[in-house]
Amino acid sequence: MNVVDERFDIVDRDDRVVGSAPRSEIHAQGLLHRAVHIWVFHDDGRLLLQKRSLSKDREPGRWTSSVSGHVNSGEEYDVAMLREIPEEIGVPALTCRHLARLKYFPACRETDQEFVWLYRAIHTGPFKPDPTEVAGLEWFTPAQIDQMLIHQPSDFSSCLRMLWEQRPQ
Repeated sequence: MNVVDERFDIVDRDDRVVGSAPRSEIHAQGLLHRAVHIWVFHDDGRLLLQKRSLSKDREPGRWTSSVSGHVNSGEEYDVAMLREIPEEIGVPALTCRHLARLKYFPACRETDQEFVWLYRAIHTGPFKPDPTEVAGLEWFTPAQIDQMLIHQPSDFSSCLRMLWEQRPQ
């Protein structure tokens, strides 16, 4: 299926499904929908960040979560998370250790009107990123991310900036 033709559930302010529509319509109209983000950590505490492909329709070339993607129509958050990991970084989700939900975020401007479940996992690679989705992967310490967000905030997706600022400590 063409990416533009993907169907996502439309949800209300309480994250209840009220319909579905193609990706292009949802984004063009700013409709509420769902997404997952996964932060993949190395054993040493570094976080794997993904540089978004330049062909992405939203925030191309910016650093974002290790894995991020929409929840397809009729799909649950946890199922989307398990699907997105191999699609974006090329490893089976079941090879990730300590995979767990971290925090739920309501839809807002920073998330591009997406309700987001943030997950965490541990995996040291090797990764085989999909070049249509991912321009690159790189490990960063939390301190490096903090400094980059201060000095180069526009290098990051608006969603990652918000998730990072509101992450559980």
